[in-house]
Amino acid sequence: MKWLFLSGAILLEVAAALSMQAAVLDAGWYVLVVIGYVGAFVLLVQVLKAGMAVGVAYGIWGASGVALTAILAAILFGQALTGVMILGMVLIVGGVLLVEIGSQRALAARRNQTPAAERVDA
Repeated sequence: MKWLFLSGAILLEVAAALSMQAAVLDAGWYVLVVIGYVGAFVLLVQVLKAGMAVGVAYGIWGASGVALTAILAAILFGQALTGVMILGMVLIVGGVLLVEIGSQRALAARRNQTPAAERVDA
């Protein structure tokens, strides 16, 4: 369930960010900006309640949001998307993947060190 909440948070944040660009020409878009960001943070809280570490959740949310917003802004608004920008997005996503892998290894190591009777999630 946490991945569904995280996906929703990413999509709402991207919608809010793109709506900010649209609001430059039409202030009516600010309603979607507010709804998108409030909804994104509500879903992020649900992700944390579901057990994902804040560093992992925020990293995935942020990296995915940056990449999707840049790609969609290029498509929808004709904004630049250069090779250097794409390389930067790849590095960000790679960094977040490394954080996720490290988090999973740390969790597994902690589980191996804690007797089964003491585990909360056992």
